[in-house]
Amino acid sequence: EIQLVESGGGLVQAGGSLNLSCTGSGFDFDDFALAWFRQAPGKECEGVSSISGSDGVTYYADSVKGRFTISSDNAKNTVYLQMNNMVPEDTAVYYCAVELLILAERKLWKLSPYDYEYWGRGTQVTVSS
Repeated sequence: EIQLVESGGGLVQAGGSLNLSCTGSGFDFDDFALAWFRQAPGKECEGVSSISGSDGVTYYADSVKGRFTISSDNAKNTVYLQMNNMVPEDTAVYYCAVELLILAERKLWKLSPYDYEYWGRGTQVTVSS
């Protein structure tokens, strides 16, 4: 059974940083695409960033490019999202999600939640102004 557990969320002031972690079990990171999504109250789920567990290729939403960095440590079965220079608009519940690379590899750039089958429960991130 594939399980994902996010951690690292919290309250931070604008301009501050947080580092989210997502630890997975029940699958081999090398065979999966890994992604972070977020959903703010009253808004649709938004793709933030994705990474190939095989070759480390990454993609970012324009809204976070240059501020957020996704990385993975396959030996630890963990994917990270380093968030710097945060703004109040980053406030949301952040979810990690994974999908078989064979199914998602050509769609990593889309950052679409519909392309990912397995999800964590999320971690709240709040950025105060």
